[in-house]
Amino acid sequence: MVQMKHARIIGFISVKGGVGKTTSVANLGFILANNFKKKVLVVDGNFSAPNLALHFGFVKPQYTLHDVLDGKVNIRKAIYEHSSGMHLLPSSLISKKVDYTKFGKHLAGLRSFYDVILIDSSPSFSEEMLATVGASDELFVLTTPDYVTLASTLHAVKVAKQKKTYLLDEIQNTTKVPVVSVLHDDEGLLEALAKTKPLAALKENNTVIEYKKLAAALIGERYRDSRLTTKVKGLFSKKLSQDEVNRAIVMVSHY
Repeated sequence: MVQMKHARIIGFISVKGGVGKTTSVANLGFILANNFKKKVLVVDGNFSAPNLALHFGFVKPQYTLHDVLDGKVNIRKAIYEHSSGMHLLPSSLISKKVDYTKFGKHLAGLRSFYDVILIDSSPSFSEEMLATVGASDELFVLTTPDYVTLASTLHAVKVAKQKKTYLLDEIQNTTKVPVVSVLHDDEGLLEALAKTKPLAALKENNTVIEYKKLAAALIGERYRDSRLTTKVKGLFSKKLSQDEVNRAIVMVSHY
């Protein structure tokens, strides 16, 4: 008897742009497909200012999520395959108002085709973000560690907690939500964007390793960093960092 897939739909939200949300979705999608061989769909849920497709070199797709929500085409026609095996559902760069209430229903109809569906939401607390919240089984909230941004993030966290959310953040004590990954500034991300490729497709550095650890946790696995520097550090300290503990909780809670 063949077991049917039933994809988990995971949304990534933030209350402002520039915090790494789209970059995170792009790299996690690529890693899950390329490194973990999972059937993955990444969705651009930023209806008014989409750019997820640009991270993969998709500039002018024939059909988009906007066409699906307008009832012009079946959703399968707006899905494109990347060379990594990952699938992409882009939104229109030149967009217009759409009915967000249909978003979750369309994605739910794709569960049997994928292992994981990742949504890149609008970077503002709006109807667009709420469409991602409503369509997702769980959410990750991304923010920078400055208190100005954290203050505006707290409202989104309050909503997200109702969905059993995990927060991608650097100041866990302030938000009272578990941190599952800490990402630092990386000039390589700008290089990757210029080349229209995820950073994980270009190199293996600390940022990519962090994405691999998080990607593994999303599918119930633990990524082991095989680099020599990591092994040496392990000889002197067996204590797990708080984000490692929280990733383990994410992993166990789903598998």
